[in-house]
Amino acid sequence: MAENKRDYYEVLGVDKSASDDEIKKAYRKQAKANHPDLHPNDKECEARFKEINEAYEVLSDEQKRKLYDQYGHAAFDPNGGFGAGGPGFGGFGGFGGFGDIFGDLFGGGFGDIFGGGAQRGGPRKGESIRARVTVSFEEAAFGCSKEINIGRVEPCPDCGGSGAAKGTSPEQCPECKGTGSVRTTQRTPFGMVQSMGACKKCGGRGKIVKNPCPKCGGRGAVRKNQKINVKIPAGIDDGQTISLRGQGNAGQDGGPQGDLLVTVMVKPHPLFERDGNAVLLEMPVTFAQAALGAEIEVPTIDGKVKLTIPEGTQPGSVFRLRGKGIPYLQSKSGRGDQFVTIMVNVPRNMNGAQKEALRDYARAMNEAVPEGKGSIFGGKKKK
Repeated sequence: MAENKRDYYEVLGVDKSASDDEIKKAYRKQAKANHPDLHPNDKECEARFKEINEAYEVLSDEQKRKLYDQYGHAAFDPNGGFGAGGPGFGGFGGFGGFGDIFGDLFGGGFGDIFGGGAQRGGPRKGESIRARVTVSFEEAAFGCSKEINIGRVEPCPDCGGSGAAKGTSPEQCPECKGTGSVRTTQRTPFGMVQSMGACKKCGGRGKIVKNPCPKCGGRGAVRKNQKINVKIPAGIDDGQTISLRGQGNAGQDGGPQGDLLVTVMVKPHPLFERDGNAVLLEMPVTFAQAALGAEIEVPTIDGKVKLTIPEGTQPGSVFRLRGKGIPYLQSKSGRGDQFVTIMVNVPRNMNGAQKEALRDYARAMNEAVPEGKGSIFGGKKKK
């Protein structure tokens, strides 16, 4: 229930004015501290990790964040009346403002929707649509399929895109003879100058609809919400764009549909970082493991693997796990490597026996042994 949820900004520990970069850094810090791999069998930690991911999912998306700032958790409550995409048609003002989408047909606005760069009076390719999809680090690495909702312009089902009512057809414009353009001549100080411009009678379409289709108002197109399945290729990186040809807005006068351009946003991982096709990981070990050598379990995007670190491993040492990185984009085989940087944890809150054992070690190494009150172990120095 929405009323039981903590504020998403509070979950990540940021202010409402936090930048995207600050939110990303806060997410990485919180998620890393509560990652289940570092806290096995800790149910409370697992619940916090899910809460952190839910908060980041909303606050990292510009549109979702705006909805959350305005409506709170109710914006994403299926019983809250907003729906998955929030109120309205994604910034188009709802279907009641359909005329604003196309603009004034006779003033050239229609051409903007369908791609005004095409030749007037002939088929025009539809405008491309842009969308974003968010995937996890692992989904970007191995590929996945995502369903997205888009609003696009499609041919009117009643008139087939002609704009004319059933039983009628558009007529050729008598002014431009179907070309959509007219030549004008103007007298200037440099002489007579001729120019081509859109025909004002037909708005550059080359035809006139005398009996408009009641469903689309003579425009030949309607706006509809559609669910599109997007295949995310393995190895894609944050900010890259996938082009789906023919999935954009409908063309005009028989022109092809535009394209759907989907930009992929990859959520940062609490443990891993990406550098090209390499995966980077900082792995904490104990002082004893680093000094004596050990076999440790290391998280990878494929699951945990065993890594043997030799005796005397120094902080900052880097080990390579070959073939455990990101698959190469658009390649049937081949992957990058994972690089593991060793971080040595200094023990805290040691008990008396542990401190004494460490003092014995220091003596064996001929090191100064601080003891008693006032020392780094809470005692006095031995003389």
